[in-house]
Amino acid sequence: MTGPSRRWEDLKARLVSALVMVAVGSVEIWLGGLPFAGLVLLIIGAVVWELARMTSLSGAGRTPLVLGVLAIVSLAGAMWLPSDHAELLLAAPALGLALTNRRDRRISTAYGLAAVMAGYGLIALRDLGMGALIWLVAVVVASDVLGYFAGRLVGGPKFWPAISPKKTWSGTVAGWIGAALVGLGFVLWGGAGWGLVVLSPLVAFAGQMGDIAESWLKRRAGVKDSSNLIPGHGGVMDRFDALIGAAVVIMALGLVLPLPLPGV
Repeated sequence: MTGPSRRWEDLKARLVSALVMVAVGSVEIWLGGLPFAGLVLLIIGAVVWELARMTSLSGAGRTPLVLGVLAIVSLAGAMWLPSDHAELLLAAPALGLALTNRRDRRISTAYGLAAVMAGYGLIALRDLGMGALIWLVAVVVASDVLGYFAGRLVGGPKFWPAISPKKTWSGTVAGWIGAALVGLGFVLWGGAGWGLVVLSPLVAFAGQMGDIAESWLKRRAGVKDSSNLIPGHGGVMDRFDALIGAAVVIMALGLVLPLPLPGV
């Protein structure tokens, strides 16, 4: 297999997996409440498991599984324990990563903390209503899809070749444009403020940086994918790295600014 054929060789598996994830995710977002929270807990637990496994220096052993379960328990506790300080539990998986033997301890610890915080933000965002969460997911998906096709069809200079050799400037910019169009759609038909057109590419960029951070960790670990749980996409972290970056930035901005989110 050569040239153009090889360029699209993973497309079928990616499409099938994407359709399954979209179907499951759509149902869970529509249901909200405990079903959606349960899905997020499983995703974040899997991400922390993959992260701990990928960065371990002393063999996988049971530590990655323990840290993955700790992420689920900590996130659940932060969401539902009746305490004003329950959110401090979000740091527990990151502390576990910091105290165990692994490469790139600082960035893996920071990434673990970001993953659990993102899970917290996604559940909290859904509790406010479907509009804002659907917008966030749409921004990440549009940025990823347009970036994928533009990068392969247009090509051109690499965005950050030392870390992510497949990512191009054409794909990156196409992702920003797609995100802005998503924001415009929510302004015109979803009743959101015009600031969403500016916020959407910023969130897409945060998602792209989440992808870059994970690519750097994988490159340092010498692996192509964080795991093989999702055909065509690799691991759970490979599929949700951008959403983690986007959700963390939304959480951070929401602490200091009123955001023009749809449905909020």
